[in-house]
Amino acid sequence: MHRLWFSDCEAGSLYQKLWGDMKHIIISADGDSMVYLVPDEVADQLDKYCLSFCDTWLHTNPDAEPYRMGSIVSCDEKDFIKYLNTWIFPEQPFIFIKNIGQVESDADIPEKYRECPVFHF
Repeated sequence: MHRLWFSDCEAGSLYQKLWGDMKHIIISADGDSMVYLVPDEVADQLDKYCLSFCDTWLHTNPDAEPYRMGSIVSCDEKDFIKYLNTWIFPEQPFIFIKNIGQVESDADIPEKYRECPVFHF
């Protein structure tokens, strides 16, 4: 078996050719921050999609039942990506790029990702 390895820049170019314009985002949930490559629409309106997921879908959608424990909701960034892949943009990929670790300030973000939209759940 042969494996192909791409840098995130090369992967971004390949995915852009296959699925259109995509951008990096940084998301986290009480832990390390993760960089994903997502459709432009999600990156450009990241707060809207994250808040819709947290404030509405998790509390009202029957498919979100596994995330509910009484009045408490428990999820992480992987659950948000799964929500987008399954319910919002099933025809487009959301690609994990890398774990950039704990981010306490902009200085902790690698320079090439500093202009990316960020959301902390």
